[in-house]
Amino acid sequence: MNRLDRLFQEKKQEILNIYFTAGYPGLGDTVKIIRHLADAGVDLVEIGIPYSDPLADGPTIQASSEKALANGMTLDLLFQQVKEARQQTDIPFILMGYFNPVLQYGEDRFFRACVHAGVDGLIIPDMPLHEYEQVYREKLKHHGLKISFLITPQTPEDRIRKIDDLSNGFIYMVSSSSITGAKTAIQASQLEYFRRVQAMHLKHPRLIGFGISNYETFNTACHYAAGAIVGSAFIKQLGQGANVPMEQQIHQFVQHIKNPVEA
Repeated sequence: MNRLDRLFQEKKQEILNIYFTAGYPGLGDTVKIIRHLADAGVDLVEIGIPYSDPLADGPTIQASSEKALANGMTLDLLFQQVKEARQQTDIPFILMGYFNPVLQYGEDRFFRACVHAGVDGLIIPDMPLHEYEQVYREKLKHHGLKISFLITPQTPEDRIRKIDDLSNGFIYMVSSSSITGAKTAIQASQLEYFRRVQAMHLKHPRLIGFGISNYETFNTACHYAAGAIVGSAFIKQLGQGANVPMEQQIHQFVQHIKNPVEA
């Protein structure tokens, strides 16, 4: 059974997905970060493929991508590191990246490398839905890879239904129309969007991302979806922790997200 399927069968609520950019802050940090996240109790790890033009990402993730590329991160090295990390933990791995690097690498070669490394699913935000349906759906099915598509507050209901029909991973609910970035609170307009999608009773589980940075935003998101995705806030933490051991740094961050701050 695909690890994503198993996760969503065994756990229905408060799923924590942490995103980070492979090769950041150091080229050799990817395996350590994944291991420490798993040990800290994260349910799902989303590994970002560094790219020079990440259109949907805010300045924090863009900067991490630039640093990772400057460090020398490549797709071949990323797959080697993911394969090593897979030998140390059985939690699901998602690769998140843009379509252009996949095309440059070669789609079939990329999918085979994902399977060989132990990747469970993909998020490719700029993959056209019709191309997935006509070209890549069967390829991913053949390789046993899940795919998750994004919806936003502006996504029409008929497209959300279409995405629900085509997805076989989870629905990635972008919490707002802005680029990624940590925020300290969720606005009333976002809650209306969460309720509207919740009332659609979609077939696939939903994870809410963009702007999840602390217990309050994570807890709120979990009221309206199976869980949430934390990215920019974690990358900021990685960039600030030079004087703190990485294991301690990651453990403290995960607890900060999962548990309320005591008065």
